[in-house]
Amino acid sequence: MSWARRNIVVIAGLLTLAYLILPNIVVMVFSFNKPAGRFNYAWREFSTDAWRDPCGVADLCGSLALSLQIALWATVGATVLGAMIAFALVRYRFRARGTINSLIFLPMAMPEVVMAASLLTLFLNLGAELGFWTILIAHTMFCLSFVVVAVKARVMSMDPRLEEAARDLYAGPVQTFLRVTLPIAAPGIAAGAMLAFALSFDDFIITNFNSGNTVTFPMFVWGSAQRGTPVQINVIGTAMFVVAVLIVAGGQIISSRRKKRALTR
Repeated sequence: MSWARRNIVVIAGLLTLAYLILPNIVVMVFSFNKPAGRFNYAWREFSTDAWRDPCGVADLCGSLALSLQIALWATVGATVLGAMIAFALVRYRFRARGTINSLIFLPMAMPEVVMAASLLTLFLNLGAELGFWTILIAHTMFCLSFVVVAVKARVMSMDPRLEEAARDLYAGPVQTFLRVTLPIAAPGIAAGAMLAFALSFDDFIITNFNSGNTVTFPMFVWGSAQRGTPVQINVIGTAMFVVAVLIVAGGQIISSRRKKRALTR
């Protein structure tokens, strides 16, 4: 009991992590299943058929490619705009700065169904045709707040004396930004970009309202669940999870190596 009291925080963290990872483990396991019927909800026998033919279901890979394309462009747009907004809010003083700081949190606090309906009303009033571009605009708008918050936290922790030292050494504004400011802010920008990509790729509610006849991967999964869940969906989910884990692990390894190099210098 004394050991458990001393390590209660570690135990609670591990249990929470196991609870979060358990659904992903189930998805992985059932990606190797060979269901008897249309629904992949009960284990029948081990099979690698779905892994050998992940695009065996009609329109699955097409919807996946569309979701990746939308997520990529939404990430680029939200990251560029969000980084500029974050720098402006932290580095400059101007009218309505406090109001803008408060408004940035609205998309994060607002229920998605409300935002989805509002965006749909806006697009219909503008006479826009629902499809790829309306989805992209909607995703960029709701991802923007998350990027601003992530980058803003990083910029606020930056020491302005580093940039002043660069200017004292005759570095111009562009050179100071590229060699000093951007490398320091890069972790926050990368975190915001990864968060924006994940949110855009995963979104269903806002996409469903503003997609028209366009079908993204989350919408394909929802539609398939009504008729039968193909094993290939589990394959794609497993692959995305493994890629995300590898990216995070790679980032941690690179960061630890850089810290070791900095300590040895």
